[in-house]
Amino acid sequence: MTDRRRNLFILLLIAGLLAASLVVIATKQTRLGLDLKGGVSLIYQAKPTKQSQVTGDAIERTLDIMRERVDQLGVAEPEIQRSGPDQIDVSLPDVQNADEAAQQVGTTAQMYFYDWEPNVLGANCKPAPQDPNVTGGAAAGGGTGAVSYFDAVQRASKCPERNIPNATTNGLFYLVDTKAKRVLAGPAETRKDLDQEVQNKRIKTAATQQVLEVKQGNIVVRAEGPDEKTKSNRYYVMLDRPALSGTDIKNPEQQFDQGTGGSGQPIVTFDFTDRGRRIWQQTTRGIAQRGQDNFIPGQDPQSAYQHFAIVLDNELISTPFIDFQQNPDGIDGRNGSQIQGGFTIDSAQRLSNLLKTGALPIKLDLISASQVSATLGRQALNQGLVAGIAGLTIVALFMLTFYRVLGIIAVGALAVYAIYLYALIKVIPIVLTLPGIAGLILTIGVAADANIVIFERVKEEIRAGRSVAAGIAAGYRKGLSAIIDANVVTFMVAFILFVLATAGVKGFAFVLGIGTIVSFLTAVLLTQAVLGAMSRTRMIMHPTALGASPRSHHWWQSFDFMGASKWFFSASGVILLIGALAIGQKGLNFGIDFESGTRIKTELVRPADEQGVRSVLAGTGLANPEIQRLSGQEVRGNNGFQISTETLTEQQRARVQQQLDRRYGVRTFNFDTIGPVFGQTVARSALIAIIASLIVITAYIALRFEWKYAVPVLIALMHDVLITSGVYALLGREVTTSTVAALLTLLGYSLYDTIIVFDRIRENVPRMPRAA
Repeated sequence: MTDRRRNLFILLLIAGLLAASLVVIATKQTRLGLDLKGGVSLIYQAKPTKQSQVTGDAIERTLDIMRERVDQLGVAEPEIQRSGPDQIDVSLPDVQNADEAAQQVGTTAQMYFYDWEPNVLGANCKPAPQDPNVTGGAAAGGGTGAVSYFDAVQRASKCPERNIPNATTNGLFYLVDTKAKRVLAGPAETRKDLDQEVQNKRIKTAATQQVLEVKQGNIVVRAEGPDEKTKSNRYYVMLDRPALSGTDIKNPEQQFDQGTGGSGQPIVTFDFTDRGRRIWQQTTRGIAQRGQDNFIPGQDPQSAYQHFAIVLDNELISTPFIDFQQNPDGIDGRNGSQIQGGFTIDSAQRLSNLLKTGALPIKLDLISASQVSATLGRQALNQGLVAGIAGLTIVALFMLTFYRVLGIIAVGALAVYAIYLYALIKVIPIVLTLPGIAGLILTIGVAADANIVIFERVKEEIRAGRSVAAGIAAGYRKGLSAIIDANVVTFMVAFILFVLATAGVKGFAFVLGIGTIVSFLTAVLLTQAVLGAMSRTRMIMHPTALGASPRSHHWWQSFDFMGASKWFFSASGVILLIGALAIGQKGLNFGIDFESGTRIKTELVRPADEQGVRSVLAGTGLANPEIQRLSGQEVRGNNGFQISTETLTEQQRARVQQQLDRRYGVRTFNFDTIGPVFGQTVARSALIAIIASLIVITAYIALRFEWKYAVPVLIALMHDVLITSGVYALLGREVTTSTVAALLTLLGYSLYDTIIVFDRIRENVPRMPRAA
């Protein structure tokens, strides 16, 4: 195939791909990440239960159940995927209440039915029959019934182990403070899980702390609250001897109590399986007969009524009684049954959905949660697009100024590159995030670098006396090896980061890898084909049109850079020393992405200052929160604040929002909560990925060039990392996963240019053997 035909074929191929890309862009929707679109992100860590270990099959079953639950929420384009060996990442676009989403999606939903009176225990660990609706009343069998959480755990820990075949746990562990009489952590299935929870909550060790084990066959359950939104602070100790489980029911639905004397309140109805109906009949018959035996003629029959308890995830949700006069032989269950307990329509619907999808086979601990409003997401997207357009514009102006006709071709190639990459982002599809935009901007630089390397070689060949056509051919031939080396190293680094890293770094790596491949297609093949097709035209026949006129003498051309190297080394050393002192004295300000905690970004309605916000937070019990006023770029006005504090619970976050709203009015309220487990995972994976990337870079350079070239590469990269880290330490700027993405962008540029310089050195070494 002749050069002309080859160039024509490439141009036709590029044009066809361009047309297809435009069609994709016009017909497909861009998938935006939650940081650009708004929504809720939840990350769970799987824990074993008595019924199931954390295996691949258990996690896959959990993912299926969670997807069914999300479908019940009506969320468009949710993402639920496994992350690592035991973590699950849930992204829910446009959802604006993280706490309700977590209750719906990640609740274990293990439901059990207990015969109440024989299983509720008193202070002597013996059955203590009592009315469950009188949570503080006296109980037969010794002691009171419902007690404080601490008293319940302490009482349960004194009960002996019981070998009950259908017990729901193998025993549970709690950490308590015997002086304050508080439960600090638990229940946990194992001592290891308890230690992990203590670490997550950052509980400091004290002499008054004690680990209590509630042995198999005993459980602690929370009493019913006064209403659906208010949790009770009273607890029962029970024998862990369920009669039925959630697997024995079917067809749960949210209904209204319309029966005889019905209240019209929301309820949950359900049917029984064949096995469940049989056990239900036997259980309720025993309850009815026990009520009949306890009935004393002449007294109110209700005083003899006996109960069964419905327990969902260790909380009583209903304790109805069996009327032995209406049902002397129990309830056959042919018409199903119902659960009532002060539900709202939403809570009854949520419970019916949980029962409909079934219980999760494993326990899920929420280790990270974030909520981003649509307003903040759109603002972040606009800023990212402005940054990308600004970067592309500056590069285009540079290319046009220095390379003229070549610059026009390069700008056209960059435009084609942008269209290709945008189409790929839509068709794969790639979920575009802020770190992903950083990777996209880096690939613009990679594409421009490739053009600059080749164009400089073309100009050199023309200045050396070659014709324009011959100079173009020689320039591409000599510059191609450098570009291939640089692109291969960049792609390898992107691949390693994608495989090993997590969170935003993974999105950065994916866009970087795809962009590197596309940039090679447009920056090399497209520009070469265009120049090849134009090489005989008048437009580029004169060297001046290519910016290849004889060199003008500028001061930097005669400056002895190598002779002044000692000054450059000294300046660099001073900067490194200042940075090292700043790191040693102040340290790096790691954000919650790495050290855990809660970061709240809120925009207030009425004017406020840092001191006023601090006083409001002090009223909620938060000690020493870090408060910063946000700039106008991060919020619509100048009344936004970022609050960084220790990890807050759902109740603490709600209290902060409530108090801020009461004092100033809250326009937007966004938060990130990162537990130590997830923070350590992010930090560890990022560090491992960066180290692995440096090892691969070293190996590639040693094989492709010589081993001695690898040393200055590592020195140069570490030099850039240390200077950047020093600046962050000096200014006290927060280090987040976005900072890691920015640092990787910096290293990408440094690495790409270093490879190009080494390729030129390798070319010149044979001419100067003594210099080698």
